[in-house]
Amino acid sequence: MADLKKLHDAILTGDQKTAVAVTEEALAEKTDPQELINGAMIPAMNEAGNRFECEEFFVPELLLAARAMKGSLKLLQPLLAQSGAEPVGRVVIGTVKGDLHDIGKNLVSSMLEGAGFKVVDLGADVPADKFVAAIESEKPDIICMSALLTVTMPSMKSTIEALDSAGVRNKVKVLIGGAPVTAEYASEIGADGFADNASSAVAKARELVA
Repeated sequence: MADLKKLHDAILTGDQKTAVAVTEEALAEKTDPQELINGAMIPAMNEAGNRFECEEFFVPELLLAARAMKGSLKLLQPLLAQSGAEPVGRVVIGTVKGDLHDIGKNLVSSMLEGAGFKVVDLGADVPADKFVAAIESEKPDIICMSALLTVTMPSMKSTIEALDSAGVRNKVKVLIGGAPVTAEYASEIGADGFADNASSAVAKARELVA
């Protein structure tokens, strides 16, 4: 019988090797992938997020937990695709044009995957037209935009304007974040939400798809 607690603890402590081994063992026993996700992976990433909020975890611990979770998830994704399992929601994420920083964006992406979202990562320095094209091709529920530099924040505004011009703004919710970004700025540019860290990004994304 698959040891969900062992998988949960391996992810929480960032032990990718054990997380992958337990997942392989569980799949060999024909354990339902959804059981692994809902019973161990999502709770582990939720706990990691909670510890981050309480300052018991810092960015390195979160990154290690996310890496362990992704190692397990990689084994499950082909099976989930075959079974037609629906994700919690669909997200397209990217760091905006002019900004090459991606650690925060990568962390949010991993945390969202750990929470059961299907995530398409466009990378860094993403122009507005690429976000527009991704809405057409990926049909996401949410667009997540990140900026780490004050000088690249206007790219968030111009991207939202591009979504408007292309007639796709009403098809998605827009969630923004990054070190210099504030809730006031999100409201000013017409975003649907703001998150100041990876854990709150997951909570806000859940709220937006609810």
